[in-house]
Amino acid sequence: MRLPIRNILLFGFFFLLCTATSRLSAQQNSEKKHDSLADVFFNQTKKLRRDNPDSALVLLESKHEEFLQKGDTVNAVKALLEMPYIYGQHVDYNKSYDTLWFALFLADKANNDELKASVYNWLGRLYSFFKRKDEALEYLQNSLDINRKLVEKGQLKKADLVRNYYLLSATHRVLNQPEMAKIYLDSCLVNYAPAKGQLPMAYLHFEKAFQLSVNDKNEEALQLLEELEPWFIENRPSYLVLVYSDMGDVYANLSNYKQSKTYYKKALEVSIKYNSHVDFSSLVHEKLANLFEAHGEFEKAFKNQKKAREIDAQFFDSRTAINQSLLEIKDEFRIEKENQERLVQKQRLEKLEQADEISFLQRVILLGSLIFLIIIGIGFFQYMRTKHLAEKQLLRKNRQLEIKKGKELLALKNKELAVTALQMVEKDEFLKDIADRLKEVEGTTEKPEIKQVLKSISHNRSDNWKEFRLRFTAVNETFYHKITTMYPKLSQADQKICALIKLNFSSKEMSRLLGISVESVHTTRYRVRKKMKLERGVNLEEYISSL
Repeated sequence: MRLPIRNILLFGFFFLLCTATSRLSAQQNSEKKHDSLADVFFNQTKKLRRDNPDSALVLLESKHEEFLQKGDTVNAVKALLEMPYIYGQHVDYNKSYDTLWFALFLADKANNDELKASVYNWLGRLYSFFKRKDEALEYLQNSLDINRKLVEKGQLKKADLVRNYYLLSATHRVLNQPEMAKIYLDSCLVNYAPAKGQLPMAYLHFEKAFQLSVNDKNEEALQLLEELEPWFIENRPSYLVLVYSDMGDVYANLSNYKQSKTYYKKALEVSIKYNSHVDFSSLVHEKLANLFEAHGEFEKAFKNQKKAREIDAQFFDSRTAINQSLLEIKDEFRIEKENQERLVQKQRLEKLEQADEISFLQRVILLGSLIFLIIIGIGFFQYMRTKHLAEKQLLRKNRQLEIKKGKELLALKNKELAVTALQMVEKDEFLKDIADRLKEVEGTTEKPEIKQVLKSISHNRSDNWKEFRLRFTAVNETFYHKITTMYPKLSQADQKICALIKLNFSSKEMSRLLGISVESVHTTRYRVRKKMKLERGVNLEEYISSL
């Protein structure tokens, strides 16, 4: 029985799909197995470099070539990044430098920012050994900037920045900048989170101990260093060169000559035993020299000072072959980068030349559009400005009219008050006249009815003044508020005089209204001037009217 051609084609397609899927799955499993083996290799190498650094270096060089042949650039760069640690133990900075620039070239070619950041960290450390502050901080900052961008993209966590902050802190410590070292150490502690591959907390505690000693907290620094010593003995014995050196410094701060000398010597013994931090040993010899000199042991001081100079001349003199290429900064990576940049610039120029006419036309259209928009904008602005000025002028006129009306109304009410006050005077005089006549009649003042009338007349005069004050205060509220606020020492009689002056009463009218003599009015006016602290040239009536 013959199968239809369509079924045969479908069967063939299904077979090819299964085969491709199987191959892809096998390839993914192979890559995972390869990455796992690479991780195992790097872990073994880290253990080996502590006990046998030369063997670890040979193994890394062999594995690096193997990774390159397989096209595994990432692991090839990782192998290169393990080598400067071993070269550093031998103080072979020339090889460290060449290795790092080649690693940077490969990382850039693979477009792997995380690896480039690691290379920049190493370069920063390398330059810091030579006290080349600007270059060291520049590379360390470049590494930090790259990793920050990776954090923003979600490719790294904030905890992954701890190593960057630590290296900047340690570098500022080496460069004798403790304040900056503390800032970056604080950043380490803020972002720290225990995780696989994270920097051990012991290194941060070591930097903390340094900060404590700088701030004269020597006892705390010593206690912390003694707590750290067992961890470094077990995990990183070569780092004890730094630990013991710092312990020697702390004991020196505490004026414990014997212990300080002991720990400086222990630092040198560790350096010789592990062939590590040989460059740092020159600083330890200088510290010993200063210690011996301070205690009168000049021969020992001279020997240590001489040893320090020999180490500096051997490892840090720019004339030595070991450092000449480092200081001249010859690297293939920069040459290659410059070539790439020139090629990119050439391509950009060609594109710009091709797009020149289109760009010119776009600029003309844009310029025309801008001029048109500017003309419309100016016209609209002039229209809005004219409208605004007209509205502002109208508001000003309305406000002036309201003020004028308010003043006229106030003047009218004050006139009414003045008339009322004069009527009160006449009324009081009339009532007073009646009271005087009643008092003149013999025996009438003893009668209860007459007493009641006289009392009513006196009370009525008092009520008249209260009513007048309320009406005056209601009409001249601002004036009354000002005078009581500015001159709180004015008495009730003084305030009456001020109110009557405000209403343009003469002294004679005031004397009639208040029931006092003209001389008493003048005396009260003088007292008011004195309380207001007015100069002679100031007219009292004009001043009170202005309030």
